Amino acid sequence: MIVDLERFIAAERPHWEELESVLDRVEAAADTHMGMDEVRRFHYLYERTSADLAKLSAFASEREVRGYLESLVARAYGEIHETRESPHRFRPIRWMFGTFPRTFRKHIRAFGTAVAVTLVGCLFGGLVVGLDPSSKEILLPFGHGLRQPSERVAREEEQASDDRLRGAKAQGAAFYITHNTRVSIVTMAAGITWGIGTILLLLTNGIMMSGIAVDYMAAGETEFLLGWLLPHGSVEIPAILLAGQAGLVLAGALIGRGTRAPLKTRLREASTDLVTLMFGVVVFLVWAGIVEAFLSQYHEPVIPYSLKTAFGVAELVLVVLFLARCGREKTPPTPTPTHEP
Repeated sequence: MIVDLERFIAAERPHWEELESVLDRVEAAADTHMGMDEVRRFHYLYERTSADLAKLSAFASEREVRGYLESLVARAYGEIHETRESPHRFRPIRWMFGTFPRTFRKHIRAFGTAVAVTLVGCLFGGLVVGLDPSSKEILLPFGHGLRQPSERVAREEEQASDDRLRGAKAQGAAFYITHNTRVSIVTMAAGITWGIGTILLLLTNGIMMSGIAVDYMAAGETEFLLGWLLPHGSVEIPAILLAGQAGLVLAGALIGRGTRAPLKTRLREASTDLVTLMFGVVVFLVWAGIVEAFLSQYHEPVIPYSLKTAFGVAELVLVVLFLARCGREKTPPTPTPTHEP
């Protein structure tokens, strides 16, 4: 029983205000994740406020205070027992810089596998083209195996000043975007073969990339190669690897190793992450397509190779930092001790 009502309210109000501030923060950002200490503190404040509300129920004169506590308790109850899995309102910036990189890190082992498979393909393709240059006619795409690298470089540099893409840059960007997006979707969808199709596509991509690289480096055209590929490749290649990651996540859901959940449940749980990863891939490829059409196709003397290479390296650093750091939660402040008198 409360003996001194005013003293009781004065002593308990700081806890009510703390609970209100937590609720305001959680409700303002529906995807907020609290640490274990914060959750415990939140639950303690909810229980204490509920008990205070019960104690005040006998005081008919304190309607405003009771109404305030009823609102706090109802809001806290709703947050504790809520079943919503994601915010209803889609916020592109928050998704891009929060949800997407967190989803990437959640499946980092699948991404590591995609990188490892691609590197195996790179090793194989590089060795084959290096040891048997005639094999490039079979391995290399887009006609690269039918001409000598030095011939292409000389032709590209000769036409550089003519702006051969004048009036067709937007069309070229659209082609690069749609082509690479189609390849990425196929790479992800191939995960339905329990990952075999995805692995084969990643291997093939690695073989072609390293085959082209070894062919140009053997011809002494390394500077051209870096200036040509890095501006768009530093974003495009990670996007293909992300698509491979998504395909392996799909394969993992199908195989269900280490879980007894039924297939339907596993696929439903993986579907949100697959959509997130593939939308991120599309965003990356849109940027890569624009860069490839408006920058990568211009060579010396129009744009120095060193400048294009530096631009590509800067992009790659930003991509790594973005995927590794964005969306990380800040270290929460030391919680107030939960032991109360």
